[in-house]
Amino acid sequence: MSSPLTGGRVPHPAVDMVDKSPENAGSPEAAKHLPYLPPTPAGGFGSTLALDSGETDPWALPELKDTSQSWTELSVAGRVHRVVVGILKACGILGNLYLFICSLDILSSAFQLLGSKVAGDIMGDSPVLSNPVAGLVIGVLVTVLVQSSSTSSSIVVSMVASKLLTVRMSVPIIMGVNVGTSITSTLVSMAQSGDRDEFRRAFGGSALHSIFNWLTVLVLLPLESAASVLERLSGLVLGSAKLEPGAHAPDILKVLTEPLTHLIIQLDKDLIAGSASGNATNSSLIKRWCSTGTHSTTDSGTCGAVGCSEGNGTAPEDKLPCHHLFVNTTLTDLAVGLILLAGSLLVLCACLVLIVKLLNSVLRGRIAQVVRTLINADFPFPFGWLGGYLAILVATGMTFMAQSSSVFTAAIVPLMGVGVISMERAYPLFLGSNIGTTTTALLAALASPSNMLLDALQVALIHFFFNVAGILLWYVVPALRLPIPLAKKFGDVTARYRWVAIAYLLLSFLLLPLAAFGLSMAGSTVLASVGGPLLGLLLLVILINVLQQRRPFWLPHCLRSWAWLPRWLRSLEPWDHFFTSCCPCGAPTAASKEAHCYENPEVLASHPL
Repeated sequence: MSSPLTGGRVPHPAVDMVDKSPENAGSPEAAKHLPYLPPTPAGGFGSTLALDSGETDPWALPELKDTSQSWTELSVAGRVHRVVVGILKACGILGNLYLFICSLDILSSAFQLLGSKVAGDIMGDSPVLSNPVAGLVIGVLVTVLVQSSSTSSSIVVSMVASKLLTVRMSVPIIMGVNVGTSITSTLVSMAQSGDRDEFRRAFGGSALHSIFNWLTVLVLLPLESAASVLERLSGLVLGSAKLEPGAHAPDILKVLTEPLTHLIIQLDKDLIAGSASGNATNSSLIKRWCSTGTHSTTDSGTCGAVGCSEGNGTAPEDKLPCHHLFVNTTLTDLAVGLILLAGSLLVLCACLVLIVKLLNSVLRGRIAQVVRTLINADFPFPFGWLGGYLAILVATGMTFMAQSSSVFTAAIVPLMGVGVISMERAYPLFLGSNIGTTTTALLAALASPSNMLLDALQVALIHFFFNVAGILLWYVVPALRLPIPLAKKFGDVTARYRWVAIAYLLLSFLLLPLAAFGLSMAGSTVLASVGGPLLGLLLLVILINVLQQRRPFWLPHCLRSWAWLPRWLRSLEPWDHFFTSCCPCGAPTAASKEAHCYENPEVLASHPL
């Protein structure tokens, strides 16, 4: 972040262009008194404005002061009361966390009812999947549809094992699955939009996960298309190992959540994968017949080459009726999915708000300092760099135990919002969660039948190497940890313009992927002719922005500032006025000084696009 101003004022290098703009006409003497905007560590300008000496860094962890009496000052009754209240708060946090995880599971089931068959139809279109960009987009869309990277990966594995999809065609889809799973943490961060600073930290943390995945894709997707690096590396590893089918992956978290979630809904998982393998039927995904006590309750045993209609119709001899809320419903899958979607979102938001309130109540004073010290601690010099790698290992183990990267990242985001985990420490935790979810897939692949083992393992290894390569690219060298400053800038923007968060969700996970998918359906030539110039324009704008900040004298005078552009192309203020006039109740209130500076056309012109 930019450091506070303590000295005089220096004119911005591009002020001469402001004076020549008809919109921002003014005297050169007045331009000399503009406040200097010092560059940030990432090379950009302060995301808001230069801070006065009394203002603090909005990304610094807040001080949670404890205004209550100390333990020694309390009477016996007061001590008992504090202990009882503390126990109740701890139980409340654990109970709401349990319901929160269960609601995520129900939310995943709801999305699977609403879109799994559509997802199977999309992924079954092999001619389209031959295009790497289309495969990437399909991976994102399918993961958003089913809200489960594990389900998306299982569909890919089924298609590869059934020879409907080659390993090379599956690589972009796996990359898209990795990107699409970050939508869960973004949705969770929206619950903290009531407080500006909490929302800045929470949404910036969720964006950190997405930015890392997108940057990794931008580097590895062209490399994989040109040289098939991940495919060859996974093939070499499998060629040098002697593997046999093993046991199923441990199901630690589902053992705790299934007693509640199975009372609400149970789905036939085999039918979801069968939709991509050509074995899909018109049967409902809602399970009616469950296994007996001697078999796993998650295995329907009714799906296979003959479909699932018999299992969902007449009672099989070795099956018992399921006992969940929708077992005998006459509603369609779409109607049940909508009901579950509404109910799970309601419970999810309520639990998240209660968790945040309880954390704010518990994490005060010395307790907050102890928790922060444990989570954000670093090793003493010269081993300080080991702290981040230890965080990666811890997050990998915890994600493996939970068997869900979405649950782990969704738990990290609220802690970032309340100020317990810093952005710098959350970054390796997110990276570890990416690795943890791939280890679960590796173990699940080992449980595949012998005729599917190598194909399933190669897809899981590609997922693993993709995330390891991302860590090597964007974490090992501290100067290349670009997701951190980019996420902070994005968090600053969304803290001031909160509608940007909704626009980001719609554009990143829906509109842009759908547009890319539509262009890919028209053919590679159309995709290249439309997407190529747009990508080139984007790279050109980024290059000009960097030069404006670092080497403005390398640019012609007309490009040293964006003042010549219409204001709606170089500032979010006109868009903010538009959206806040449509929905004034959600308009954020900014400080008068900040609002004045943002409305100053000369200051706006001095900012990069």
